Amino acid sequence: MENDSSYGDSWDSWVDEALAKLHSLKLLRSLRPINLSPQPHKNCEDDYQVFDEMQPWDRSSVEISISERTFHKWLLDIPSSGDEDTWSNGVADNKEANGRFKKLLLFSGNDYLGLSSHPTIARAVAKAAQEHGMGPRGSALICGYTNYHRLLESSLADLKKKEDCLLCPTGFAANMAVMVALGNIVSLLAAAEKPMKEDRIALFSDALNHASIIDGIRLAERQHTVDVYVYRHCDMSHLSSLLSSCELKKKVVVTDSLFSMDGDFAPMIELVNLRERHGFLLVIDDAHGTFVCGKHGGGVAEEFNCDRQVDICIGTLSKAAGCHGGFIACSKKWKQLIQSRGRSFIFSTSSPVPIVAAAHAAVIVGKKEGWRRKAIWNRVQEFRALTGIPITSPIISLIVGSEEKALKASRHLLKSGFHVTAIRPPTVPPNSCRLRVTLCATHTTDDLKKLTAALSCCINFQDISLCNSRGTARL
Repeated sequence: MENDSSYGDSWDSWVDEALAKLHSLKLLRSLRPINLSPQPHKNCEDDYQVFDEMQPWDRSSVEISISERTFHKWLLDIPSSGDEDTWSNGVADNKEANGRFKKLLLFSGNDYLGLSSHPTIARAVAKAAQEHGMGPRGSALICGYTNYHRLLESSLADLKKKEDCLLCPTGFAANMAVMVALGNIVSLLAAAEKPMKEDRIALFSDALNHASIIDGIRLAERQHTVDVYVYRHCDMSHLSSLLSSCELKKKVVVTDSLFSMDGDFAPMIELVNLRERHGFLLVIDDAHGTFVCGKHGGGVAEEFNCDRQVDICIGTLSKAAGCHGGFIACSKKWKQLIQSRGRSFIFSTSSPVPIVAAAHAAVIVGKKEGWRRKAIWNRVQEFRALTGIPITSPIISLIVGSEEKALKASRHLLKSGFHVTAIRPPTVPPNSCRLRVTLCATHTTDDLKKLTAALSCCINFQDISLCNSRGTARL
């Protein structure tokens, strides 16, 4: 078996060879930022206003309203196109305009820290929009990459303790770009036009990985350059067995760090130990852990003190950052390879400058307002104490079984004033329908008491099945 040092030598050399081949084919692509003046903030973190506790505007991230029509359609489970709420043929409906709305507490979003309503982030958006409009519009490799984009990449690389970072339009696009770029390595290194079986990459994927990972793997499979092995959810014995029996040299393990539908963590320490034994490339999708986990919000790897052992960290800016976009934190070599071969990155228009400015402000605010992370983990402890359900993260998967049961429970919560949706197939396997409850830093203890009281009327906390969908792929 290969040890950790031989891992570095092997993958570094393969990436070097792939980059050299791209250079010889004149396919190596570069990012050349367009300079927008005035310059965005660089090292002036003190210019960003932060707060030591929850402010009144923070509640707008969890206090929402829906129209009476939408409310009743939801209760009756009637399909909706979304155009019936307040407008008809471009004219406001007077009855709806006069305030016929239902106020709800949101317990189904992903704005974990409540940053979407932060005034510092709003000011960053407004300032960039006033100075630059939407910025140059085009793909990053043409004209859509600016000094604002570069600054955000640098701040994310620092957050993730990586050498560099590549921005993508979404987290979905980021996962797709990484998987496709991995498949391209084999084609670039193949001596013949068609790669030999032994040249392929063995790609090991957790059974409950996100749809974007699954779709990226499917695209890589179409290149006939990867052999895919799906291991049982978080089952390190199964993964170890698959790794030991695999004769291919190039191995990659990809996993969600915090699983979006079950709320459980990948066994990071065990994965790192297996990495040292087998020399695989470790790729994690830290969409739900970034800013939420770790002392500084660095994510699940920081939480488990294994940042350096994660080779590629994929993330999103649309969840705890409260903004929009995706990113890939990695080495400079990997970045150059992905930006040259990751089609979802190459052929997408880059994020608008105001969005990028907002995300950069969110990185700073998210790191400095540590009270938000403390608050969300306090809510996790309180939910556990109130219900007796042994949750381990802000994502709470209350599996009730049939669609009918899940819909009935969701409707009860709606009547009680809570926005909690029923998760049904194909998002989850049949008969594992659930209520997916998400906790945020801007929820209060009183919010949780009211929610759990409403939940106790439609589900039995002692009987509830938590995280029991082991081993079944979501899509």
